[in-house]
Amino acid sequence: MENPGNFRLIVEALFIFCLVNLSLGFNPVDEFLLDCGSSRNRSLGDRQFVADNSNTSSYNLSTPQHIFANSSSNPISLYYDSSLYRTARIFNGPSDYSFPIKEQGRHLIRLHFFPFVYGKYNMSNAKFSVSAQNFSLTREPQSGNVSVVKEYSLNITSNRLVLSFIPDSVSFAFINALEVFSIPENIVPEEAKTIGRKDDKRSLRDVALETVARVDMGNSTVLPQNDTLWRLWVSDDEYLIDKNLGSFVSNVSAVNFTGGLVTEDIAPASVYGTATRFNLDDPNLNANLTWSFDVDPGLDYLVRLHFCDIVSNSSTQQGVFVEIFINTHSAGHLDLGSQTSHVLGAPYFMDVCTRAHDSRKLNVSVGSSNIINFPSVILNGLEIMKINNAAGGFDAPEVVSSRTSKIALIVGLTVGLFVFVVLAAVLILFCQRRRKPDPGNGGRNVHVAGNGTAIFFSSKIGYRFPFMALVEATDNFSENLVIGVGGFGKVYKGVLWDETEVAVKRGTPQSSQGLTEFRTEIEMLSQFRHRHLVSLIGYCDEHNEMIIIYEYMENGTLKNHLYGSSHPCLSWRQRLEICIGSAKGLHYLHTGSTNSIIHRDVKSANILLDKNFMAKVADFGLSKTGPDIDRTHVSTAVKGSFGYLDPEYLTTQQLTEKSDVYSFGVVLLEVLCGRPVIYPSLPREKVNLVDWALKSRSNGRLEDIVDPRLVGEIKPESLNKFWEITEKCLGKHGIYRPSMGDVLWNLESTLQLQRNEQKTAHDGELSSGISCGEHLETSSEFILAGSVSELAGVSMTTVFAQMLSEQTR
Repeated sequence: MENPGNFRLIVEALFIFCLVNLSLGFNPVDEFLLDCGSSRNRSLGDRQFVADNSNTSSYNLSTPQHIFANSSSNPISLYYDSSLYRTARIFNGPSDYSFPIKEQGRHLIRLHFFPFVYGKYNMSNAKFSVSAQNFSLTREPQSGNVSVVKEYSLNITSNRLVLSFIPDSVSFAFINALEVFSIPENIVPEEAKTIGRKDDKRSLRDVALETVARVDMGNSTVLPQNDTLWRLWVSDDEYLIDKNLGSFVSNVSAVNFTGGLVTEDIAPASVYGTATRFNLDDPNLNANLTWSFDVDPGLDYLVRLHFCDIVSNSSTQQGVFVEIFINTHSAGHLDLGSQTSHVLGAPYFMDVCTRAHDSRKLNVSVGSSNIINFPSVILNGLEIMKINNAAGGFDAPEVVSSRTSKIALIVGLTVGLFVFVVLAAVLILFCQRRRKPDPGNGGRNVHVAGNGTAIFFSSKIGYRFPFMALVEATDNFSENLVIGVGGFGKVYKGVLWDETEVAVKRGTPQSSQGLTEFRTEIEMLSQFRHRHLVSLIGYCDEHNEMIIIYEYMENGTLKNHLYGSSHPCLSWRQRLEICIGSAKGLHYLHTGSTNSIIHRDVKSANILLDKNFMAKVADFGLSKTGPDIDRTHVSTAVKGSFGYLDPEYLTTQQLTEKSDVYSFGVVLLEVLCGRPVIYPSLPREKVNLVDWALKSRSNGRLEDIVDPRLVGEIKPESLNKFWEITEKCLGKHGIYRPSMGDVLWNLESTLQLQRNEQKTAHDGELSSGISCGEHLETSSEFILAGSVSELAGVSMTTVFAQMLSEQTR
C-alpha cells in the first residue's frame, strides 16, 4: 500500500459514517418538532419539522393573538440549520403549546430563539417567560442578535405537556422552533453523589435540568446530526484555562461499545473517540488540566464526566488513572481500567452534584493521582446541567429576591419619576431663559464625520468615540502605524483631529481576549487616575468593534528596552526609576479603593514608557477586584501570562495581591538580567529565568545573572538590596511575600544607595553604542510570555515543571 496513513484515515472515516447511520435508529415514542411561524413543513436530514400554522392532531396551539413573522435577512447559525430561524411565531398575549404524551418519563425540550425585526416587532427587545409543568424554564432567553438554543430535561408524569409563553405586560413573546421528545430512561440517573455538602446523595428523579454546557474534549465539535439525541457538543478549547498543559488526541476507531453499560445515547463515539490529555512529562508537576465555565451562584449543578481509554495500546498498559476536582472540592479518583473490566476503548461516565456558592465560575479539573503515577490523564467529554431552585425555576437566589422587591420599587419610582419630570421641566425652562448666546461653538470640540454629522467629544477625557473618527486617526488602520501586537489584537499609533497622539488598541474577532476583558479594561481605567497608570481616552464599540484609545507612550514597552530590539540600553538608574514608577502604580491599585484591584497580568510588556521614560502600568483586561475585608483571597480561574504566574495561584486558584507581587518579582529579574523569562535557545539549566537566577544566587554567583551591559555600573550595595527585595517577591508562599508598599520602599532605598556613590556625569545617560538586542543571539529567538508555539523543541510541560518544582513542593 502506497500510503498507509491515508488508508487509516479512510477506514476511520468509514467507521464514523457507519456509527452516524446507526445512530439514526433511535426512535423516541414521543416526538414533536415544530417550525414555528412557518407555512410549510421543513425536512432537516432525517427529521421533519412541522409547520405550526394550524392545529393538528399531534399538538394544539392555543393563542388569542399571534403573528407569523418572516425574516428578510438570512440568519446565520454555526451548528443548527439556519432555515429554522427564517420564521417565528409572535405572541401578544399568554399562549400555550399542548402536546399529548404517550410515554411518561424524561423528555427533552429544546427552544430555539433567533431575534430579528418584523414590522414593529424587534424580537431582541422581547420580554417574556416560558414555563412547563410547574417549572419556570426561562426568562428573556434571547441574547442580542444571535441564535440561542435553550435545552431542558423534565420528568413528565402526566399524559399532557403544556408549554406556556407569557409576555410581560408591555411586551410580546416569540419562538422560532421547538423540539419535544422522549429520551431513554438511563440518560438521567435517579440520584448522584454530592461533593462539598453534607448529603452523600442527591435525588434527581423529580427535578428539572437546564443544559449549561456540553463539551467535547480534544478540540473538536460534534454536530447535532451526529448524535442520537441531536445534541450539540462544542469544542473544549475555549474553556481550557492553560492549553500548555494539555494536548488533543483523537482515535475514534478505538471506541468499543460492545458489552458495556454505556451506549451511544449517553454520548456518541465521536465524543468518546477524542480527548484532551494531560502532558505528564514530569511526575513532580503539581498542576491540573482545568476547564472553567460561567454559572449562577447559589444553585446546584449536575456534572457528568465522560472517559474512554483511547490512548493505551494494550490492556497490559497502566491505563488511565485520574484525580477529579470540582472547584476546590475533590470528586475522588478514577481507575478507568477497573471500571471497564480493562476493556480498551470501553466508554465510562460518572455523575456528581455540586453547588456553586459565591463564585460565578465552575471549574472542572483532572490531574495525576497522588496514589500512583499513571502516564495517562485524560477527559473525553463533559456536561454541566443546572438543577431547578426551590421555586421551580433556574434563577439565582439574588435574581429571585430582586424580583420580589421590584413591584414595590416600580410603584415608588413611578411616583418619584412624575415629580422629577415636573421639576426638571421647570428647571430647563428657567435655565433656557437665563442662558446667554455663546458665539461659535461655545468651547466645544466639534468634528464633522464623512457623512456630515457633527460629533461632539473631547480627546482629553474618556468618551465613546465614533468608529469613523478612529479610521481617520489611524489612516484606515494602516499597517505602517502598528506599534504593537498582543492577544487582544493590534495597537496603532493615531492622531486625533485636535492633533492629540493616541494609542488605538483594536480587538480582532479571533483574539484570545473577548468582550469581558474589553469591558473590564474600560471599567477599570474609568475608575482610576494615577500618573503611573496608563490613561484611558476613550473607546468604540460600533460595528461589533472592540477598540480602546489610550494616551500615547512614546518609548513603548519596558520589554523592548530590555531585550529583543534595537533600542539603546537603559542605565541601571533608569531601570530602578522605571521599577519604582511601576511599583507606585501597582501599589495604588492595591490600596487606592475599598476593595483592592489585582492586575493579574503584570509583565514587562505591560509596563509602558512615556517620552521621559516614566513608567505606567497598562492592560487591565484581566484585572480582578480583590477580596472583601473579611476574606483572604478571591477564588477564580487562573489567567495571566506564562512565566509570570504565581505558582500558588496556579495550583490553588486563590488570587491575592501577592500574586501581583510574584509577577512583579519576575519583572525585577528581567530588569536585572536583561533577558526573557523563557529563553529556549540557552542551555537547559538557563531556559527558565527564575530557576536559573535563584540557583545562581544559592551557589554564590549572583554576578553571573547580571546584564553584561551593566557590569561595573551597579554598586554592590544597590545590587544586594535589589536582589533582596526581588527574592522576597518570588517567595514560595504569598503570605511571606512583601506588600507592594514594602517593595516600593525597598526599591527607593536601592536607588538611593546607587545615587550616593554614582558620579553625577552619568546621571540619566544611556549606555552608548550598545542596543538591547545585541547580547541575544537573534531577536526572533525569544518568546513573548504567554506564547509557547515556537519553543524550538523544548517541552513546555518540562519547562513549566522546572518553574514550579521549587515553588510548589
